[in-house]
Amino acid sequence: MNMHFKFRGIATLVLVASLVTLAVCGCVSGSETSSEATTSTTTDTTNNSTTTDTTNTTNNTSTASEAYTQSGGTETSSNQAFTASNTDENGIKVTNGGTFTLSNSTVTKTGDTSSNDNSDFYGLNAGVLAESGSAIELTNCTVTTNANGANGVFATGSGSSVTLSNVTINTSADGSRGVDATQTGNITCTDVNITTFGQHCAAIATDRGNGNITVTGGTMNTAGDGSPGIYSTGNITVSNSTISATGSEAAVIEGKNSISLTNVTISGEKKCGAMLYQSFSGDAEVGTSSFTMNGGSLNASVGPLFYITNTESLIELKDANLSAASVTLLTASTDRWGNTGSNGGVVTFKAENETLNGNITCDNISSVTAILQNNTTLTGAINANNTASSMNLTLDSTSTWNVTGTSYLTSFTNEDSTLSNIKDNGNTIYYDSNSSTNSWLEGKTYTLTDGGQLTPVTVSQ
Repeated sequence: MNMHFKFRGIATLVLVASLVTLAVCGCVSGSETSSEATTSTTTDTTNNSTTTDTTNTTNNTSTASEAYTQSGGTETSSNQAFTASNTDENGIKVTNGGTFTLSNSTVTKTGDTSSNDNSDFYGLNAGVLAESGSAIELTNCTVTTNANGANGVFATGSGSSVTLSNVTINTSADGSRGVDATQTGNITCTDVNITTFGQHCAAIATDRGNGNITVTGGTMNTAGDGSPGIYSTGNITVSNSTISATGSEAAVIEGKNSISLTNVTISGEKKCGAMLYQSFSGDAEVGTSSFTMNGGSLNASVGPLFYITNTESLIELKDANLSAASVTLLTASTDRWGNTGSNGGVVTFKAENETLNGNITCDNISSVTAILQNNTTLTGAINANNTASSMNLTLDSTSTWNVTGTSYLTSFTNEDSTLSNIKDNGNTIYYDSNSSTNSWLEGKTYTLTDGGQLTPVTVSQ
């Protein structure tokens, strides 16, 4: 009897020890964690982390695993390889106020979306998704998607955020942006490199319901049609980055939203440099589009450097290097968006310490107000075809206009009453003598330095 119980006791101890070992490894199906963190496939759900109070930590050798989902709680993990291949499945999805921190890992997403709208607006099928007030932090990770409607990293909903540091994001198919924030979600990127190849795949994007993205450093490249480097229906701030769009504009702002660039090198090879517009698709509120650039450079391989249509807009530039191969600095015009007859562009264009090269053009339902100050030089013609509904120019005493062709101004303000800051090159500038802003000119004709004239426009003109 004693021997029987002795051996039975040893067997019991071995069994208990084995169960404890399995539980600690997270291998016992149904073991609980405070945050309900799981990896999943279509056939099973297994726990991949251990519980220590309310914070769970997994630090395993990198091995292929399934998609990761977490509801609430706090989780920390590293050296993982999360993979999602099913339709509408996220590689990482954190919900219900959860917090997930991941380092030195990979996320791979295949399998197309079933709804492009839900992918665009809510992050369905994204590689990484934070929603319903959740927070995700990735460090030294790579996110790769190869599926339609598979955005790289997505944050949606009030209080939702994703923080990325030293992360690489690659997307290959259509409708797959690099980083995307909607419904007031927030994304912060530091030294993040993004490459996209598909159509409608901006590297940095916000969509319906506004979103906020802050980017510092990194290199972003897009190749697809309709895939600008930056697309804003929210508030996007970028500094010390390099951005190139070979199949689209460099940057696009829709509606009452903004892009702010500091020491950013950005270029677009199709359509124009930066477009500010309103589509009335419901993605963006109606209001003033705002583009701000301090330092850095903006280049347009085709089209105007700035194109404004169907919206009011504000463009503010300081110390930036600007170039447009078309030699058109800015165009405000009607286009396919909005109601015919009221869908022109309205823009206030401010430049400080800038060297501006190119013409300013405007159609008959659009208006431009250009304010040049603090040693800014403009080389170009303004409203050469006299088509603008309104064309207004203000020069301070430190700024210069190098006139390259006949120009027409609705209003003209110049701190230098001697007009010595106009290099006319023999060209004529016409002004509207009926505008009260031009009363200082007293309706007279002035002969300029190189033989050109500043003269009132006649009715026939």
